[in-house]
Formats: sequence, structure tokens, C-alpha cells
Amino acid sequence: MRHQGKGDEGRGPNRKEPKLPGEKLQMRSVMRRAKKIRVKGRKEEERLPNRRKRIRIRRRREISPVSSSEDESDEESMSEGEIAALKEQVEEKKKLIATLRNKPWRMKRRLVLLKEAQEFVEKFEGALGKGRGKKLYAFKVMMTKKLIKFNRDFENFKTACIPWERKIKEVESHFGSSVASYFIFLRWMYGLNLILFGFMFGLVVLPEVLMGLPYGSIPRKTVPRSEQDTAMDFSVLFDFGGYCKYSILFYGYYNNERTIGVLKFRLPLSYLLTGVGIFGYSLMVVIRTMARNANEGGDGGDEGEFTFSWKMFTSWDYLIGNPETADNKYASITTSFKESIVDEKENQKNENIHLRRFLRILANIMILCCLGGSGYLIYFVVKRSQDFAKMDPASLTWFQKNEVEFVMSLLGLVCPPLFETIAELEDYHPRIALKWQLGRIFALFLGNLYTFLFALFDEVNAKLETEQELKNATEWAIHEYNANYSSYYNTTDVPPLVVNPADAVRGPCWETAVGIEFVKLIVSDMQVTFLTILIGDFGRAITVRFLNYCWCWDLEAGIPSYAEFDISGNVLGLIFNQGMIWMGAFYAPGLVGLNVLRLLTSMYFQCWAVMACNVPHERVFKASRSNNFYMGLLLLVLFLSLLPVVYTIMTLPPSFDCGPFSGQDRMYDVVMETITQDLPAFMGTIFTYATNPGLIMPAVLLMVLAIYYLNTVSKGYQQANLDLKKKMKMARDEEKNRRNNKDSTNQVMKDLEDLLPNKSLIPPPTEEEPKSTKMKPGSAGKGVNLQKEVSLAAPNPRRPVAHPPRARGGPPGHLRGPLPGPGRGRGRGAPPRT
Repeated sequence: MRHQGKGDEGRGPNRKEPKLPGEKLQMRSVMRRAKKIRVKGRKEEERLPNRRKRIRIRRRREISPVSSSEDESDEESMSEGEIAALKEQVEEKKKLIATLRNKPWRMKRRLVLLKEAQEFVEKFEGALGKGRGKKLYAFKVMMTKKLIKFNRDFENFKTACIPWERKIKEVESHFGSSVASYFIFLRWMYGLNLILFGFMFGLVVLPEVLMGLPYGSIPRKTVPRSEQDTAMDFSVLFDFGGYCKYSILFYGYYNNERTIGVLKFRLPLSYLLTGVGIFGYSLMVVIRTMARNANEGGDGGDEGEFTFSWKMFTSWDYLIGNPETADNKYASITTSFKESIVDEKENQKNENIHLRRFLRILANIMILCCLGGSGYLIYFVVKRSQDFAKMDPASLTWFQKNEVEFVMSLLGLVCPPLFETIAELEDYHPRIALKWQLGRIFALFLGNLYTFLFALFDEVNAKLETEQELKNATEWAIHEYNANYSSYYNTTDVPPLVVNPADAVRGPCWETAVGIEFVKLIVSDMQVTFLTILIGDFGRAITVRFLNYCWCWDLEAGIPSYAEFDISGNVLGLIFNQGMIWMGAFYAPGLVGLNVLRLLTSMYFQCWAVMACNVPHERVFKASRSNNFYMGLLLLVLFLSLLPVVYTIMTLPPSFDCGPFSGQDRMYDVVMETITQDLPAFMGTIFTYATNPGLIMPAVLLMVLAIYYLNTVSKGYQQANLDLKKKMKMARDEEKNRRNNKDSTNQVMKDLEDLLPNKSLIPPPTEEEPKSTKMKPGSAGKGVNLQKEVSLAAPNPRRPVAHPPRARGGPPGHLRGPLPGPGRGRGRGAPPRT
């Protein structure tokens, strides 16, 4: 549609038809600018006597005659039609920029059109306003562009602020996404522990440090007189004794005053709620992560279909940037194709099933013996450590003091390779063997952890008996002091017994003892892990690198070769380390801070070890596809870690002379005390009814029924999804068959037309009733009518025969037309078309 400006009204009809408004506007602007530039240039030339300056001005005017007078032309007014046409052209250019990537054009043409469209929009977009609104519109356009650029830069800034993103990308480019998934999981664990440390430090440690009693004011915050000489020795501090034992790291340091400081902060209540809230927050984060991973897990298609197509088109990892890794990935894809071919042949394989079953049963018996032996060994060394605790520490060796941690770390190193060796007897498929291996390592770690806990609780029961005896003796001594003072001075106003905090009678404080064991276990596990990497991987890499030139065989291709990064073992190690953190944080509030430092050093140390000592996997383990599997293990460990803490809070009596719950019968009595004294009476009644077992048991039963119902509904949805997939597949097959039949019918008709003679010389066939056709369902109006019989011969004319058969030389007498020439068929006509 062409527009006409106001300035064109009243002109003659014989005037030549103008061009498009946009083009006319550009031409008029260019002409005006060129005219003004010439006038301005002459004036400048007359003023400047220097010839070089005059030449420079001419060249500048020839190169950019438009840009030199852009400010003057912007002030010119435009008609309404020109503005409308210009706005329409700008919108078209914007639409072209947005949809250019979908155009079926060559890349050269796309780039040229994109550049032209961008220049046009940049040049004329700010001129769409009129009068004063012109500047406002230009300002809005400029601010919109600035906002888009700011959002893009801010997203890049947020990506740059992700911790260790560049380091993980470097590992990913050399080793693929499978190894990088471990470091992503490690970073996730670091973030979780950082938040847990913030809770524990901000709600427990910091209030005690700022508002609590200072060190040395009470016995629980003072080193005993008998231990002061060795309290600063490195060996004592390394075992978390001396000043470490009586510090904010452990449970026994915190006072049992109901409120502390000017703010009347309730430290015992905060300690209990923070210890339980850590589990609640961790549970929420793990479940949320599992839900997000489930949503990102894909469309849930059947992986058994199109196996070789998926492997061909989706097996490559495009983040690999190292040639060696690319070669190994190529070999891995080739091996996966071979494995898929072998899987197809496994069903036809004949083997001695009885021998295979016997070997698998034997392998499981051997692994069960290993698990039982490891559990018994841990229980034995923990019991032995209790005997060592009764002896003089100076008479014990370093191994005897750290025997429990050393044995547990050694079992974690030796048993997994032993399980893998025994699993060779089972001859499972590698995927099934990997699941069995992970399950056995999980059972090993879990059995060792709970055996350690059972042995610790035996020690706790023994310490509780000792504490009861000391408590009774202390109360009897105080009673005797009061009685003797009253009888000697004949008064009932007995002053309190003043004893130096360093000389006070101490109980064993079993909570601190349990916290020390967990801290020592975490530290020893970190030491063993780092030493294994330093000696095992780094020493092995040094040996292979420098001794390969003078050895009898190729050390890189043979034994020992370079080490591969054990993804599954390291992830399981992180999971069980986190389980020990969850359990030990209630007894040692500083344990979460130590774990943050441990994860921080692990990230740098293991990244260096991977890049310097390891080689890419020949068979890549898809750990990135098993995120929910690892999260499920983490959730199970979280639940199993919660049980000992809940048992401690609800069942065991706290120590009488240390910790925030001293003086209470049970730890949860702090909550009842707060409800009774600080809340209205009806709140205490409601809480009492809520904690009644008569209500808890039906609530638990209702939760079980709800879980069963939701599980049943989930299975129903899964079955409905399977049915829909089957229907979609049937519809797709039906559509494919319809297209194939259409193509084949068209080909038959083409062959038929090629074989027939010239149809213009054939009389029209006699009218007959149309044959019944068979239609595909859903193809009415656009489908192909498929006849039951398709013949290449001409239809048989149903007439009585009234003449003898003739020779085959010529055509029948009743047909007109020339003889069939070269290239013509022998048919009599085309079949009737329906």
C-alpha cells in the first residue's frame, strides 16, 4: 500500500508515481544533507588557507556525507504517511531479524540481510516519534537496549560468580561430563555444608562466645589441673584433647543457663532446635534436588527402542576438548556398540546354568563373610579402645590411640577392590555388576558406621554408670559439707562450697567423647584419602612416566599404567562422610566447620590430582545420569543418621556437669520447660496431646496409607503413560503405512501410464459401476483410495465373441488408431480411474 504525504496534495495527476515512502525519505534526506554539506564545505574552504585541511575536509565529505550532517537532518519534520510507512518498515526489519535463522537461505545471504536490517533499525528506529515525542521515543528505545545488555551482562556475571566453574569446565573438557559430575556434586555438598555451618555458628556458637561466660569461669570451660601440663602438646591437640576438648568445638563447653546475655537468648532451646533443624533443612534440600533431577530426566521414553540409533546420534560428548579424551570416547562408543551386539546374542547363549548359579552363590557367601568380618573387626577395636582409655595415655603408642580410625579407613580402602575381584565369579553384565558393586560398598560403609555406633553406645552406657556414681558421690560430699558446717558453726546459713574450676570433680561427659570420636574419624578419613591420592595416583604416575623408558614392557599400556578416577567410590565416600557430619554435628558443633574446610581443600587437591595424575576412562561411567540414584543414597543415609540423634534426645539422660542440657532428665525436657513457662497454658495442653502415643500411632498409620495411595496413583499414571505411548506408536505406524501405500500406489499408476499407448486415440471406455474402494481410517478427504486389485493389463471388454481369433500382427478391427510404434505399449487403454 502506498501512502502520500501532506506535501504531495494538490499536485498534478501527470506527475510520475513516487517511490516507497521509506526510500523517498532516504533520498530526500541524502540530497538535503549533501546540499548542506557542499555549502558548509565551501565556507570552510574559504576560511582555511591551508590546502591540506581543505583536501582532508573534501575526503571526509566524500567518505561519510550522511554522518557529518546527521544532527541537522534529525530536526526535519516528516509527514504522517512517511512516519507510518517508516514504522511499518522498521517492524518488518525487526521481524526479519527475529525469524532469520528459520529461513532456508544460505549463510552468506543471511549475514548480508541481517547486517542491512540491523543498520536500518538502528538508523530509523529513533525517528518514529513526532515533535517532542520523538526524543522521548528515542530515549525509550535506547533504555530498552541498555536494559537488554545489562540483563545479558548480569547473567554472565552470575555465571562467573559460580564457585570453581572454570576449574570444573577444564576438567570436563579433558575427561568428559562423567568425571565433572563428581566435582559438581562436591560443590553442591560444599554449599549445603556452608549453610549448615551458618545455622550452627549463628545460632549456637556465636551467642555462647558473645553472651556466655568466659573461659575458665566454670569447670566445664576449664582444663583440669591434672591435664594442664600437657594441654598444649601437639600429640594431645592432634587427638583433640587438652584445650580442644574444652573449647567451642564440642558439646561439653556450652552452659546450661536458661537465658544468657542482655537479649535473654535461650541457648539450650536454640541448641536443640538447631540440631534437629539441620536434619529438616537437609531433608528439604535433598528432596527438592531429587524432584528437580526427576523433572530434568527427559521424557521417560523407552530406552529399549532404537538402541543403535540412540548410540549413533547421541553418544558423543561435545564438551570434550582433549584429543586423548576424544580417542578414548571413540573407543568407548565402539565398545558400547559391541556390547549391544553381544546383548542381542546373550539370549541365544547356552551355558551351564547350574555352575553359574553355584559360582554366584559362592561369591555372595564370600562377600557376606567379608562384611561380617569387617563389622566384627570394628566392634573389636572399639571395645579395645575402651580398655586403652582406662590406661595411662603416656604408655600408649600412636597406633593404639588411633586404632579405630585407622581400621575403618583401611577397610574402606581394601574391601571395595576385594568385592570387585570376587564379583568376577558372577559374570554379570557390566551394568548389573556395577549396581551390585555400589550396593555392596554401600552395605560395607553402612555396616561399619552402625557397628561403630553400637560400640560407641556400649561405651556411652558404661560412662553413664560412671557419671551416676560420681553424681551420687558429689551430692553425698556436698551434703556432708553442709551438715558438718551447720553442726560446727551451729547455723543453717551455709555458704556455698568454693572450689577452683580446675580442681572440680569431672564426669566423663559422654557427649563430648562421642563428638571427639566423630571428629577423629572425619580427620583420619581425610588424611587417608589425601595420602591415597598422593601416594597411589601421584606416585604411580611418576613411576610410569619416568620408568617407562627403561622397563621391560610398556608401563603405560600394561601394568601398572596410569590410574583412572574412581567416580562411584568417591561419590559414595562423600555421601558417608556427610552422614557422619549429620550424626556428629549434635555432639560437636564445630564439626560442620571442619567439614567445610575439608571439602574446600578436597576440591583443589582432587582437581589437581585428576589433571596431573589420572587418564580419561576407557569406559565412561554415566554418573551424570545417576544423580537421583546418588541423591536416593544420600536421603537414606540422612534418615539413618537421624535415628541415633533422636534416640539420644528422647532416651539417654544427658551428663550432669557439662553441656546445655545438664540438670535435665532428658534433652527434650527443654522444650517442655519452655512451653510450660513461656507459653499460654492451652499450648502446653495441645503439645501434650500432640505427643500422646495414642495420636502419634494413628498419624503414622495415616501417613503410611497416604504413601501407599500416592504410590498406587503414581503406578496408575505410569501405566497410562505407557498406554499413551503405545497408542502414539500405533498412530505413527499407521501414518507411516498410509504414506508408504500412497507412494506405492502413485508408482503403480506411473508404471501403468508408461506402458499404455497414446490415450488421445483411445475411445472413452464404457461407463460401469464404480468399484468398491477400501479407505484407510482417518484418511477421508486427503487419503489415497486403494483398490483391492491393481492390474497392469487393460480391462476385459464384456462382449460376445463373433469372429475367429486373428493373427497377432495388427490391432483388432473394431479399434481405430495406428499400429503401436516403437516405445509404445501393447495395452488397449487406461484402466478406469476412480
